Amino acid sequence: MPNVLDIRRRIRSVINTRQITKAMKTVSAAKLRRAQEAALAARPYSQMLTNVLKSLVSRADAYDPITGEPRHPLLVERPEKNILLLVVTGDKGLAGAFNTNILKVVTRFIESKRDQNIDVECIGRKGRDFMRRRYPTAPARKTDDGAAAVSPVRQGSDDAPGMGAPPPARAGRVQIVGEHVGVLGKVEHSFASNLAQSIIERYTSGDIDGVYILFNEFKSVIAQRLIVEHILPIKEIGAVDVRMAEEAEEEEKKRRVEAAKGAGVGLRPADTHAIDEAAEKFATAQVDYIYEQKPDRLFREILPKYIGIQIFHALLESVAAEHAARMTAMDSATNNASDMIDSLTLIMNRARQAKITKEIIEIVSGAAAQG
Repeated sequence: MPNVLDIRRRIRSVINTRQITKAMKTVSAAKLRRAQEAALAARPYSQMLTNVLKSLVSRADAYDPITGEPRHPLLVERPEKNILLLVVTGDKGLAGAFNTNILKVVTRFIESKRDQNIDVECIGRKGRDFMRRRYPTAPARKTDDGAAAVSPVRQGSDDAPGMGAPPPARAGRVQIVGEHVGVLGKVEHSFASNLAQSIIERYTSGDIDGVYILFNEFKSVIAQRLIVEHILPIKEIGAVDVRMAEEAEEEEKKRRVEAAKGAGVGLRPADTHAIDEAAEKFATAQVDYIYEQKPDRLFREILPKYIGIQIFHALLESVAAEHAARMTAMDSATNNASDMIDSLTLIMNRARQAKITKEIIEIVSGAAAQG
C-alpha cells in the first residue's frame, strides 16, 4: 500500500490541476460568448449583401440571354480536375477531439477525390502540422521582385505564370499551397477578404476548378457540425452547398450541455428573427431601383465580396466551436480531477487506518509480551 505522505502530495497535485482546468473552462466560456457576439454582429451585413446580389441578378444580365452561359467568371462551371481545399482548425490544443475530428474529415474528403489534384490551404497550426507530416509543399517560383512564392498551376495549362515560362511541376496529387497560423486569435475581415481575392484570381485564371472549405459550423453549444462547403463556382446566391457533414455523437452533446450549464452559457441559438426579417426586406421589393452604377458592373464588383464574407463567417464559426470544445474538455477534466481526488482520499484514509491498526497491534503485542 502506498505511503500516506505520497498520497497527500498527489492529492495536492491533482487539486492544483483542477484549479487550472476550472480557470481554463471559465476563460473559454467568456471567449465563447464573445465569439458568438462577433458572429451575430457580422450576420446583418452578410444577409444584406446576399439580398443586394439577389436583387442585382434579377436586373443584371448575369447570364447570356441567347446561350445561357454565365457572364461572370465565378459562375462558370467546369469539370473539376484541380480543386482547392481550405482547412480551418485551431492553433492550440486542449480542446478535446476538436482538431482530430476535423483532420479525420480532411482525410475522408481527400480519399473521396482520388481522381482530382488537391491543393490544400491550412488555416490554423494544428491543421498545418498534420498536413505537413503527410503531404509535400508546392514548389515555389520567383516573383518579379525576386521573392519566393508558391503558385501552383495546373499541369498542361496555358495560363502559366511569368513570361511564357512552363508551369512548375506539382509536388504530388495532394500538396500544400498556403499556411496561415495565428490569424484565429482575432479574426479580421481584411484577412478573409485578401484570402478570397487570391482564391478568386486562381479560379479566374483556370488554376483551380473548384473551391471547398472545411470547418466547424456553429449555431449553439449543442447545434454544431463539421461540414465541407462548396463555395466556388457559385451555383445559387444565398444557398449553402454542403458536400460532407458530420454530427456529434449523443454522448458528446450531453457533455456539452453539462459544461454549458456549469459555465452559464446559453444552450439555444441566439434569436435573430427580427434581424433576419429586416434584412430580408432590404433590396427585395419589386420596384425599379436606381443604381449609381450599372447593375452589371455592381454585380461584378460585389460578387467577390460574397466569397469573402463566406470565408469570414466560416472562420468566426470555427473559432466559436473551438472555444465550445475547449470549454467542454476542461469541464470533463475538472470533473475527472474531482473524481480522482475522491478516490485518492479514500485510498489515503484506508492507508492511514491500516497504519493506525498496525501501530495498535504492535502496542498490544508488546504489552502482552511484557506481561
